[in-house]
Amino acid sequence: MAEGAWLYILRCADGSYYVGTSRTSLEIRIAQHNDGAFQGYTASRRPVELIFSQWFDQITDAIENERKLKGWSRAKKEALIRGDFASLQQLAKRKSSHPPRRPPGTGSSE
Repeated sequence: MAEGAWLYILRCADGSYYVGTSRTSLEIRIAQHNDGAFQGYTASRRPVELIFSQWFDQITDAIENERKLKGWSRAKKEALIRGDFASLQQLAKRKSSHPPRRPPGTGSSE
């Protein structure tokens, strides 16, 4: 494991997901989370379970994808975990909660 790193997703005891990266082996990293070595998000949500991992040859790519996944909805993360790329594409489409705007000059002038 020279230059690269793992991107991983853990399921925490409360059912939430944690996304992280690691240059060390995943077995060591999961043990660190479960031993309470990190005081962050997983410290109060143990035990954790590895549910997804992907190796990147460059750590910068792993970190870039970690940041991207942290911004994803739970549904998108679950589609990735399942390997359901069709659903992932559908979920990735931008959905606006606002009605489409009318072009200027089409509204009523009364």
